[in-house]
This record gives sequence, C-alpha cells and structure tokens, in this order.
Amino acid sequence: MAMPTMYAVASGERLKVLMERTGTGESITSRELAQAAGVAHGTIGALMSEAQRAVPEDKAKAIAAALGVDLLVLFIPLERAGRALIPAQVTAV
Repeated sequence: MAMPTMYAVASGERLKVLMERTGTGESITSRELAQAAGVAHGTIGALMSEAQRAVPEDKAKAIAAALGVDLLVLFIPLERAGRALIPAQVTAV
C-alpha cells in the first residue's frame, strides 16, 4: 500500500496570518478551523507552533479549503519515498 503524500506547513506564522484573514476576509479560531477541516484541534495548534510540520494530503487539503486558500499557499508537498524530508525553503521561512 502506498504511503500518502505528506505536506509540510510553509510556516506556523503563515498559518496564523491566514487564520486572521481567511479567503472570505473573516478570521477563524484554531478550534473553528479544526472543526471546519475535520482535524484534531491539537493538529492545528501543533502546526501553528511548528511542533508538527507535516500532515497527510487529505488533511492539508481540508485545512487549506477551510481557510479558503490554495493548497500550495500554505503547504509544500514532500517526496513520496516515505521519508518526511522538510525542504530547505520551509525551514528557512
């Protein structure tokens, strides 16, 4: 069975900014975002603090959709070889 493509959050700060002004112009709390995206509240908090850097593709798409932004505005796809390597541009942000 193939491993799902993982997506790294570009930066916790970018996630916070996008939550302050979503695609609709409204702000959203981490709890509201978690509920809208169907993910655990702890996942959103961990992405914001960068304690967790990557999520599976389905969660990344759900979070981006709940924020009203394109997936690649917030996330960077990682390689499919099963290794969760964070690209240099992610760690430099």
